[in-house]
Amino acid sequence: MGPRQRLITTATRLLTEQGVEAVTLRGIAKAAGVSHGAPLRHFTGRAELLSAVAALGFVELRERETLLPAGTPRQRLIAACHSYLDFALANPAMFELMFRRDLIDPEEPELITQSSAVFDLFAELVGDLQTDLKDPGWHPGTDARLLAASLWASLHGLAQLWLWGGLAGASFASSPEMALAVTLDAYLG
Repeated sequence: MGPRQRLITTATRLLTEQGVEAVTLRGIAKAAGVSHGAPLRHFTGRAELLSAVAALGFVELRERETLLPAGTPRQRLIAACHSYLDFALANPAMFELMFRRDLIDPEEPELITQSSAVFDLFAELVGDLQTDLKDPGWHPGTDARLLAASLWASLHGLAQLWLWGGLAGASFASSPEMALAVTLDAYLG
């Protein structure tokens, strides 16, 4: 493994173990066993390094989405929604980093590629449901990407509210899965 990849791997481990705020260039260098200036020989700064880490999060999320079980378009979209929530709950620090525009460089090409690939796959699942002849009538004529963005925003909000305590412990939502079931029922009927 080259020095650049070693820094990304170390940053990912620190992120998982200690959270977003612990991932500093100095902390990464120390954990990787290199000089505190070494990260700047491979990255323009913290944002570029964290963007590389966030891109890995999108790769993992996309891999989960590509492993959906066979089924109808509705079943596959529901499975993708569950997969998104499961990813967020299992990887809270990575999930946070992936969407922290104040910490990552949203113009970093690899990050754009990987995040776009996840969204494109999700929009494809939405489009498949829209055009499913056996399950017609789900928002015909509405742009699949707009529907996907709306559903994604709901999933993201649910995950974030659960992770950061906005819903956890609420008497009306005993689990994130219960809240997801209501969300999916509201969207998909």
